[in-house]
Amino acid sequence: MDKIRARVVDEVQQALAAVDDSEEREFVEAIAAAREVFVTGRGRSGLVGAAFATRLVHLGKRAHVVGEPTTPAISTGDLLIVCSGSGRTRGSLLNAEQAIEAGAQVWAATQDPLSPLAAAAGNVVRIPPVASSQPGASAFEQALLLFLDAVVMRLMARLGETEETMLARHSRLE
Repeated sequence: MDKIRARVVDEVQQALAAVDDSEEREFVEAIAAAREVFVTGRGRSGLVGAAFATRLVHLGKRAHVVGEPTTPAISTGDLLIVCSGSGRTRGSLLNAEQAIEAGAQVWAATQDPLSPLAAAAGNVVRIPPVASSQPGASAFEQALLLFLDAVVMRLMARLGETEETMLARHSRLE
């Protein structure tokens, strides 16, 4: 493998190995129990969140990406997942505060468990920072994507879903 690709894989592997298993279990249970799941984030973290929301729909969950025109109101029994490496992005923090005011549960997927977002959310799954040679928050975003893909696999088992049942919910309009 090329040295640069190997370095990227190593950085992501370090971050994923350091995720707290109990936080992941609680996160999975919160998603499974939620009436509807809303996902938000800004920039690349938001794109990772949107990809996760898509998989939640494939799992049969009612899932929405915050800011889309068809996103309904959030309320009690719902869950907001906020993806933010820094935990300091204003728009993400505002979404968390709005969800809490509406009675929803909030989880932060972030590197910083002491950030304003983590404090507001109260529920945190930490994707630990690693020394990275990549630009920006690339290592966080890559680790977040793979972590959320692993969460999908755990939810498949938890919810009794298979690749076939998920594929049946996949888009048919192209």
